[in-house]
Amino acid sequence: MTDAWQIRLAERRDIAELLVIEEAQFPEPWTKRILLDEIENTETRRYTVAVEKKRIVGYLGIMFVLEELHVNTIGTLPREEGRGIATSLLDDAWADAKARGIIRATLEVAVSNKRAVDLYYRYGFRPVGVRKNYYEKSNEDALILWADLSTEPSKAPPTLE
Repeated sequence: MTDAWQIRLAERRDIAELLVIEEAQFPEPWTKRILLDEIENTETRRYTVAVEKKRIVGYLGIMFVLEELHVNTIGTLPREEGRGIATSLLDDAWADAKARGIIRATLEVAVSNKRAVDLYYRYGFRPVGVRKNYYEKSNEDALILWADLSTEPSKAPPTLE
């Protein structure tokens, strides 16, 4: 948490704001129904939002599978990137996952999403493979990344080349 925003669990009332982020950030945004299903599945999912001045500026959705965490989605409002919102959301998720005894994390990310890849590398994620044409609309490949949660995130700023 920072002075600028607070992290809390996502709720049904947040859906409209989450859809705005989804549609702005992703070529294949999730639907209202998918987001509702994810948020309401609290047994295996954890969705959090970063709230600043009563508006959602970012969110993170994770799924727990056995002793693993899977990052389902993460996004920030356009023009809010680079402020540390995603880092705050991931820090919060890491703390929760470690408290649950989670030892590994995984995710898929578009190979062209350099900003996200840099962020994930700071958290110890490393590529283990590629999913060809993972993103159907853009025919873009996804990197498959894995991380050991015992690794502390680097607080150094990402290197954007």
